[in-house]
Amino acid sequence: MRLPSTAHTSRPWRIHEIAPDFHVEDVWVLPTPGGPDELPLLARQFAEGPVVRPGSSPVVRFLFAVRWKLGAALGWDRPETGLGARVPTLLDRLPADLREGPRGPSFPDGRFTSLYLTQDEWAAEMANKTVHGILHLGWVPDGPAGSGRHRAHMTVLVKPNGLGGAAYMAAIKPFRYLGVYPALLRSVGRAWATNPARTSPVS
Repeated sequence: MRLPSTAHTSRPWRIHEIAPDFHVEDVWVLPTPGGPDELPLLARQFAEGPVVRPGSSPVVRFLFAVRWKLGAALGWDRPETGLGARVPTLLDRLPADLREGPRGPSFPDGRFTSLYLTQDEWAAEMANKTVHGILHLGWVPDGPAGSGRHRAHMTVLVKPNGLGGAAYMAAIKPFRYLGVYPALLRSVGRAWATNPARTSPVS
């Protein structure tokens, strides 16, 4: 289920102080019911990639494959367009406590870089020729007080690269809503439900 931007902006997430110049593009509730300590597990699942997991959605795999091939053809993802080249990494903005704390999982494909991981928040960044983006997961209480139930909110924050980046984000918006997000959320939910590392009985 898609949520309004206020579902993200109204909560006291640490990302607000780190990336106040980024725009909230999308906020979604993920089908990931769990216990209070399971956010690190979900972060690892994201880093490993629901796109490449066995049984993941062929629609998601196809759409991502098209995006990577298009990016390669148009030079969107060259090293000189990424973090530390076109834009500085947000790691340089982290306050001392987050800089010294857990970073979160590494992405095997290197497309994202984890920024920080707390008990209820994880953020990772990416950059290319079109946009500097942040993937943010917030671990939100879900259910009666004291139940221990939690669920993830996934927020995408972006800073488009000029008019070209803004045009790119506008052009892909219908594809994200009609194809990418519905299939991606189903893949995330299936991977979470069958994740053998989960210990919480919450459902």
